Amino acid sequence: MKPDVRKRAGRSFHVERRPAQASPIPDSSWERAVDLIRHADEVALACHVTPDGDALGSMLAVAFTLRRMGKRVVASFGDRHFAVPRLLRFLPGQDMLVPPAEFPAAPDLMIVFDASTFQRLGLLCPNAASAREVVVVDHHPSNEGFGTLGLIDAAAAATAMLAEQLVYRLGGRLDRDIATCLYAGLVTDTGSFRHSSTTPAVHQMAARLVETGLRTDEIARELWDRSPFGYLKVLAAALERVRLEDGIVWTYVTRVDRAAYGLPYAELEGVIDVIRRTDEAEIAVVLKEDDAGDWQVSTRSKGGVDVGRVCAALGGGGHHNAAGHTSHDNVAETMEKFLRELRKGS
Repeated sequence: MKPDVRKRAGRSFHVERRPAQASPIPDSSWERAVDLIRHADEVALACHVTPDGDALGSMLAVAFTLRRMGKRVVASFGDRHFAVPRLLRFLPGQDMLVPPAEFPAAPDLMIVFDASTFQRLGLLCPNAASAREVVVVDHHPSNEGFGTLGLIDAAAAATAMLAEQLVYRLGGRLDRDIATCLYAGLVTDTGSFRHSSTTPAVHQMAARLVETGLRTDEIARELWDRSPFGYLKVLAAALERVRLEDGIVWTYVTRVDRAAYGLPYAELEGVIDVIRRTDEAEIAVVLKEDDAGDWQVSTRSKGGVDVGRVCAALGGGGHHNAAGHTSHDNVAETMEKFLRELRKGS
């Protein structure tokens, strides 16, 4: 079926026809979001700190759409050391990114992607607090409902699925740049289509994205098949101290480990994917010391335990099988608190 072509403000927008998807987000919320965007001259976009493929990809995909609508677009994330993670530097549209200091102090319209809590905006928290309207686009079950309008679907496998909906509802269409950004979000949050969140709708979306001509092999290589040599040395240190206790496999990585090889914190994402393979463990935990000296705790479950509940109780959040939180305690105290909270659900 050929796409409709609708005239708006003297410009043509192609609207893709596609199967409707069930969603808990009412049409009235989508319509209000679209109305806010259409009446805004400038739209400020943000995603969570230390962005992953879903956060940054979703934000940039919508940024492309807004720019093509003639909007002024500014996009950022609230890290003190503002830098796109190396694994995501292949994503197009990074010319629209600005450091937090250049983000509007009190935006009329701010759209937030893949952030389940206000605190996940980092340095951009004051900007969101001062914004006239804050639209939150997210798929985390632990989302606390901040903002003035929520486009939240906990059943969606990735925020990228909601970003695609927004692209279409704005009258946009997929092209290779937008599809590359959305595909990065889709494959990272589904574990390259291995997680239980991978539904027929996920594969249907992937097909739409691939039809634009993007190279899935090149994206996979950038995301999973590249790492600096120092990562191997740091991984070796983490594996040397790994422990298996009562069905939990866990380890930690310190700032000293990384400093020895000049390895940025963002390069540690894959450590948990190595240890979670352990047959004897239902839960995997990796404690990663960030540049400020805090411990960022990543957790994974094989389905029998809701790590999202545990991390939410500890001030973080996430999903049933993948979640995280921040700890200001030492390694022993962090694990003790995690285990104590874990036992409450048993």
